Amino acid sequence: MYRIVILSGAGISAESGLKTFRDSDGLWENHHIHDVATPEAWQRNPSLVLDFYNQRRKTAAEAEPNQGHISCAELENDFHVQIITQNVDNLHERSGSTNIIHLHGELNKVRSVENPDLIVEVEGTAAINLGDTGSDGHQLRPHIVWFGEMVPLLPTAAEIVAEADALVVVGTSLQVYPAASLVDFLPDEAPLLVIDPRKPDYHFGRAVEHFEATAVDGMPLAAKWLRDWFSNN
Repeated sequence: MYRIVILSGAGISAESGLKTFRDSDGLWENHHIHDVATPEAWQRNPSLVLDFYNQRRKTAAEAEPNQGHISCAELENDFHVQIITQNVDNLHERSGSTNIIHLHGELNKVRSVENPDLIVEVEGTAAINLGDTGSDGHQLRPHIVWFGEMVPLLPTAAEIVAEADALVVVGTSLQVYPAASLVDFLPDEAPLLVIDPRKPDYHFGRAVEHFEATAVDGMPLAAKWLRDWFSNN
């Protein structure tokens, strides 16, 4: 079975109503990234950071997967599909996709500040507050890769792309590193599909099948292209 890798970004979730830092000059729900999404922000004001992610968890739970997410899930009917997402929501999971790597963490999980491997699932829209601890007795923090932190799953993601028969880039302008570098691991013979309403600024150094569309409109077109391509090649 052919291996399709989908690299998804904030644009696909934005069409479900979830805002991003790039919506307005680095602000997310009137918060600057440096105030809520860095290790320094956590050290300075952990209560603000926890409250911010408690609100994001609630907002994400109220959002619904869109046709972009659904088309990703439906590709599993014909291919082995691996999603590598920069998004922290669970809309891919809720649309039916089964193989998902969250490069930047997950809203519905928290972890110990002392043990990054001590990860706890958050039920529904439950809030995490100062004083809430893991089984090791240490404060729980969002299971999010903040700006300035390493991306632990990047090597795994690179290995997956290196074995792909095709890569679909959707909902991301490939301006955020190191995630943008994953495209460079794609084998030369594997098709690269990019879904973007605007022509990407990123220079791929290879042929690109560009779908000038949003994720909602473009992902079904890309899915059809992939089915036709692998039927004829």
